Amino acid sequence: METSLSIPGNLPGKTRNRAPMALSGQDFKLLKVFKAVVEAGGFSAAQNELNVGLAAISKQISDLEIRIGMRLCSRGREGFSLTDEGQVVYQASIELFNSVDNFRDRISCAQNELIGDLSIGVIDNTIFDPNSLLISALRLIADEAPKVRMRLSVSQLDEVERGVVEGRFVAGIVPVYQRREEFDYFEMYQEQSILYCGVGHELFDRADEEIDPEVLKEYNFVNHRYAIHSAKREFFDHDNLSTLATQVEAVAILILTGRFIGFLPCQFADRLVKDGRLRAIRPDVVNIQTAFCLILRHNTPRSPLIKAFADAMKIDLKREA
Repeated sequence: METSLSIPGNLPGKTRNRAPMALSGQDFKLLKVFKAVVEAGGFSAAQNELNVGLAAISKQISDLEIRIGMRLCSRGREGFSLTDEGQVVYQASIELFNSVDNFRDRISCAQNELIGDLSIGVIDNTIFDPNSLLISALRLIADEAPKVRMRLSVSQLDEVERGVVEGRFVAGIVPVYQRREEFDYFEMYQEQSILYCGVGHELFDRADEEIDPEVLKEYNFVNHRYAIHSAKREFFDHDNLSTLATQVEAVAILILTGRFIGFLPCQFADRLVKDGRLRAIRPDVVNIQTAFCLILRHNTPRSPLIKAFADAMKIDLKREA
């Protein structure tokens, strides 16, 4: 869907004397639509989030482009993509709405009331983690602060981290394999992962006492892309790490073929073990521990809503991990 600014030659000329943009209520509305479209990945995908039709979204983005005087995105048969100017406006809109939220949080705190958006990013299969207090924490927030709008996203590790850095998520709950200076870390618990094989693998019916950990280096291993544990090198040669999986479920699927071995979190694998589809291999010596942390963007103010969420998760924000 082309707009007048999408057509070459229709862009207004840039001038050094252009007056600073004064934001109106309508501008805020248009920027919210633009932000939603970007985060959904396109016009069509944003319809459910915005609860409006495709034509209305297209007109609003066109209105914003005309208002700002820049082409913000390309859309059409080639798909949706941001222009360089659109990327700048998107990042600025994140910072703008974060500032508005901070203002609102401070006012609501003075009124002894929690409002605003609680946008949390978590990794896949969090629902099966018995150590996680996320569900009970969200229940408590919903009961005690009904005006809070919850935004929960399940994503890959790098996407959760990127969302926290960009401000799309106010917090993330992730396994920590290596620390980054962009975040403050608050450890919640340690997750144990064990080595598994599936039905059909030659180790499946072999007793643990018959399996020498050194022998494991002879087998094809599923490398979990984000689980960068130096301890893995104790059990596997680099040449055996050619099979790659991105998320926990993908690792499990490959193990279930009976052709690979790999590490899985115990709480995820337990139900497959009970079904007789997986078995643990030498859990007494072949296991790794991973810290699960709440991550917040480094050196950013802790809003009353974040503090309430941390309290519900039983996390002391004064004590970094």
